[in-house]
Amino acid sequence: MKPQAPVAKQQPYPIHAHGQTRVDPFYWLNQREDPEVLAYLHSENTYLEKVMASYLPLREELFEEITARIKQDDQSVPFLDNGYYYFTRYTAGKEYPFYYRKAAIEGAREVLFLDLNALAAGHSYFDVSHWRVSHNNRYLAFGEDTLSRRVYTLRFKDLDTDTFLADEIPNTNGEAVWATDCRHVFYTQKDPQTLRGYRIMRHTIGTPVSSDAEVFREDDESFDAHIYLSKSRKYLIILSSQTITKEYRILEADNPLGDFRVFQQRERGLEYDISHADGYFYIRTNHEARNFRLMKTPEQHTGKINWTEVLPHREEVLLEELDAFSDFLAISERHRGLTRIFIQPFDGQDGHYLPFTEEVYMVVTSINREMDTQKLRINYQSLTTPQTIYDYDRVSGSFELLKQEEIQGGFTPGNYLSERIYARARDGAAVPISIVYRKGFKKDGSQPLLLYGYGSYGISLDPYFSSARLSLLDRGFAFAIAHIRGGEDLGRAWYEDGKLLKKKNTFFDFIDCAEHLLAQHYTSRDGLFAMGGSAGGLLMGAIANLRPDLWKGIVAAVPFVDVVTTMLDDSIPLTTFEYDEWGNPADKTFYEYMLSYSPYDNVSSKAYPAMLVVTGLHDSQVQYWEPAKWVAKLRLLKTDDQPLLLYTNMASGHSGASGRFERYRETALEYAFLIKMAYPDSIK
Repeated sequence: MKPQAPVAKQQPYPIHAHGQTRVDPFYWLNQREDPEVLAYLHSENTYLEKVMASYLPLREELFEEITARIKQDDQSVPFLDNGYYYFTRYTAGKEYPFYYRKAAIEGAREVLFLDLNALAAGHSYFDVSHWRVSHNNRYLAFGEDTLSRRVYTLRFKDLDTDTFLADEIPNTNGEAVWATDCRHVFYTQKDPQTLRGYRIMRHTIGTPVSSDAEVFREDDESFDAHIYLSKSRKYLIILSSQTITKEYRILEADNPLGDFRVFQQRERGLEYDISHADGYFYIRTNHEARNFRLMKTPEQHTGKINWTEVLPHREEVLLEELDAFSDFLAISERHRGLTRIFIQPFDGQDGHYLPFTEEVYMVVTSINREMDTQKLRINYQSLTTPQTIYDYDRVSGSFELLKQEEIQGGFTPGNYLSERIYARARDGAAVPISIVYRKGFKKDGSQPLLLYGYGSYGISLDPYFSSARLSLLDRGFAFAIAHIRGGEDLGRAWYEDGKLLKKKNTFFDFIDCAEHLLAQHYTSRDGLFAMGGSAGGLLMGAIANLRPDLWKGIVAAVPFVDVVTTMLDDSIPLTTFEYDEWGNPADKTFYEYMLSYSPYDNVSSKAYPAMLVVTGLHDSQVQYWEPAKWVAKLRLLKTDDQPLLLYTNMASGHSGASGRFERYRETALEYAFLIKMAYPDSIK
């Protein structure tokens, strides 16, 4: 007998705005502690297990297959920081890493300073964030989250005595910043309701948290604040930021009781980032430079009037990040959708780019804590090349291979091919698509393809390697990334053309990429699947409403689908400082535009493709009730009999399960869904 899908009760709830009343029948699902809500979520999980009972052998096969590719006993490449080498080590069967360090002297022994497996014992979720060691190398500070709400308790350890200190600071962003005296530590406190970082506090080791001093408060609810230490270790730096505006405050790290001073006061639309080196601050800014340019200023004269240009604005190049050293800058750029790194010496010599040859790849700077070095550590990978760590000598131009991710089970890169093609969007824009597949893939429409997208916040989707993805490629799938507007893949204009009142370009680009792949016979409508998460889940909801006929199946992870209701509620985490991304629905123009694409509001009586929706009960970024309400409304209105499944991880949040193996149980669930839909009669 076919399992009976849960039916959520309807309890009409009116929401008034701009003279309109929207009635939400499932608003009651937003009570996380309500036993009836929890019972409903459990019933959806039970239904999923019943529907996917026949998938169970495949799910287990996929989980074992994916985790078998992970090297059980593994170690990271050590990095040097203030006289010590730091690295992590994994051992067979353990979910979490062990953290080690070793003094950078001949004959020094390695010391285990943090055992995450021991700390995680008894917790269904565990995460450690932003661990940093004090300037005298004695004290460790780290953030600990056991709920998956990204709200961390700061803990401290004396590394000389291997004992934890009594100091524990709750409700932080997980990042502690040491003053030079190693007695004072600064941290960001979160608003308990909105989870916005709004206060910068100073704590003295060994004193009650209740006596901590507030050194800065961000009163503008559209801004988020946090503090960090400059790479030069000279400055404590407070950043207040929102989508299109930033403001920094600085204070010498050896003067922890002093007053922070504004670097350059905030101006709406002015974005800038600062790096300290060589007696200057180097500034990446969009001031009179849409794609950003590089400026510098003396460290005692930081206002915009003092900035002088180092690298000019370029229409075809997006300046993304800086990594400062004593003698040079490593500048991360994006050109035609691909990342690249430029070396800019301080001595006036010409700079140069790091050379790479693959058609589709990604490269980023890795952990570079030391200033006085001629070597740059980078992380390189592609759709067919596993993550690879190099040290690049900027004087000799040579690469030293330090480590490449070992894929267990006989992985051969030459068995896979990647390419980049372009789809013509309906308004004429050329949208890049990165594709990977196993050799022998037939471009005759006979094989399945998974199209992945995001398209928000200016976040670019790079062509990264995934060992888990091999389980799809080896079963005949192609995997494609749509570099749609809303990301910054092709520069700042690409982002601006996919936000606010141009948001629908994001959805149309994705659909047009799908149509192009079909026209080029990479797949057929019986083999075309879509996947996206968070704001990419919004994309999934929009394309399901706009073109439900196009997709064989959709996977939506932690999807942001109830756009209008969420953006109207400034008590929900992350809402207030995202108005410049989505618009403020208090403005009728933005309200009506959001309402025209909000997936939850636009569900209608029609046939939808098969859908798997995944969420986490403790998600602090996209509340679980958005996907729960969306699924309930789809069940109410859809006219098809395709699978509609909701899985709620009752112990996790936005990033899913913790642990290096357990996180792949959800991946195995998603892949089993895709493979079964692609091959309903047999598993290939």
